[in-house]
Amino acid sequence: MATIGGAFGAGKAGGAFDPIEFIKRPQVILRCVSVIFSIVVFGCISSGGWYAKKCIMNDDENACGYGTGIGVLAFLICLGFLVVDAFFENLSSVQHRKYAVLADLGISGLWTFLWFVGFCYLTDAWRRTNGVERGKNGRDNVQAAIAFSFFSIFTWAGLTFLAVRRYRMGAQEAFASGYDQDPNASSPYSSFPGSETGDPYQQPPFSQQKETPDYQQPTY
Repeated sequence: MATIGGAFGAGKAGGAFDPIEFIKRPQVILRCVSVIFSIVVFGCISSGGWYAKKCIMNDDENACGYGTGIGVLAFLICLGFLVVDAFFENLSSVQHRKYAVLADLGISGLWTFLWFVGFCYLTDAWRRTNGVERGKNGRDNVQAAIAFSFFSIFTWAGLTFLAVRRYRMGAQEAFASGYDQDPNASSPYSSFPGSETGDPYQQPPFSQQKETPDYQQPTY
């Protein structure tokens, strides 16, 4: 496998892990925030979105199940990618880094869409809920789940943007490294002696042969 010094927005492979610098990375910050938001969403729905084994959002069990499902999956996905981010610089293969960034890009984009759908779905289900159900104890939980579903759209959209930027950065670095000429590379054609003078009109070797002397008629 081809090793690299640094690609897709990461440093050289095999460098020492710095936890302070790791925490300061924008994608790590957004993932941690997304983890908190997902916990709030599925936690609020699980604890207060059900009443007498019924979803209080218009008795729509799919609404509660959808919010809980994408929240739990988002939590697990963020934890998984936090591990990938921690070991990303130790990936010495360009292809492995590329696959990691593409996976981040695809999943982040998908979950941005799923959170948008979830926000619209939960909002509409809560809007159609009658006043009796709205007055039950889980009202604050449902409203918090809806609010943090909305906030999650932006955190995952930010992760998608950062993944796109890392992918484009890696593609540009790969293109540049493939076409940059090595200044220390030797020329495949050896120059003839005297070419270092820079005279473009200097004759090459073996062309300066001794000219034939003029013929002189013998005298008698």
